[in-house]
Amino acid sequence: MQRIRRGVCQAILINSGNANACTGSQGLRDARQVSSWVGKQLGIDKELVFASSTGVIGSPLPIKKIREAIPELINKLSPEGWMSTVEAIMTTDTFPKTEVETCHIKGKPVRLCGMVKGAGMIRPNLATMLSFLVTDVHIKAPLLQKMLERAAEASYNRVTIDGETSTNDTVLILANGRAGLSLSRMDRDGEKFQTMLSKVCRNLSESLVKDGEGATKFIEILIRGARGQEDARRAAYAVAHSPLVKTAFFGEDANWGRILCALGHCGARIDPNRIDVFFDKAPIVKNGMGVGARLEVKAGRMIKKKSFKVIVDLHQGKGQFSVLTADLSLDYVKINASYRS
Repeated sequence: MQRIRRGVCQAILINSGNANACTGSQGLRDARQVSSWVGKQLGIDKELVFASSTGVIGSPLPIKKIREAIPELINKLSPEGWMSTVEAIMTTDTFPKTEVETCHIKGKPVRLCGMVKGAGMIRPNLATMLSFLVTDVHIKAPLLQKMLERAAEASYNRVTIDGETSTNDTVLILANGRAGLSLSRMDRDGEKFQTMLSKVCRNLSESLVKDGEGATKFIEILIRGARGQEDARRAAYAVAHSPLVKTAFFGEDANWGRILCALGHCGARIDPNRIDVFFDKAPIVKNGMGVGARLEVKAGRMIKKKSFKVIVDLHQGKGQFSVLTADLSLDYVKINASYRS
């Protein structure tokens, strides 16, 4: 956090299996020490090395093991090392998550590559999520920061797997300027790059949810018709975080009453007699009441799919907000019951 304020980075050292959190002053010294070793080996200022960690909370970094590994890591640096990095930082992830996009600006190809890891304790901000993006465009840090914030707001900040946050998360984007193209403002070219960046971040965040610990369903919760966006946000997360809603989805039970209960305690301004709920386009609730057995059976078929959308219309205004989430399964409990072992 101290180093990121400069807006310049040349190397990232990532470790998984150990969060280096709640380790006191020793943890901070260790982070500085390992980044200093990397800087020395690369011949760059240690302040340009960022440390990023994920894993078990409360254990000191295996400092000797890391020091011994650094020379080998540096010797293996190559343009082909992307997938090796993605795979190395996986913890309870079941597959590596990457995205690659290219757009043409002023006739020149501009590339963007992104990776993300994480499968549980995901509810930015903070979450057990690490994401790193690299591009070959030349762009100043303040503009790139604004672009990343805009992309993250519609992607990483719209996901929740289990409603739990953690001690560590990181989203970094690095630009090396090798495309021979400069962006300096949010003009037409800037918007073109922004569109590509937002797409990559959105796709990465979707893959994050699809790989949620024990997840069998990929679900979008869309709240519309709220008094404002904040009310819509509260309502969306209340539904997405509810263990009762999530277990019903796992069991493929169209128990819409659980959705209305979550809305009732979310803090948003609602009128229970005006709420409509749809599973995809199939109505399940109209004016706060069930639509009847025949239509409920049809709506129930929607949640048997691997991916579906829950749409809630509060009929209170124009506020809208969506969240990506997963169901809560037996495997989720098994994974987290023995995480440290």
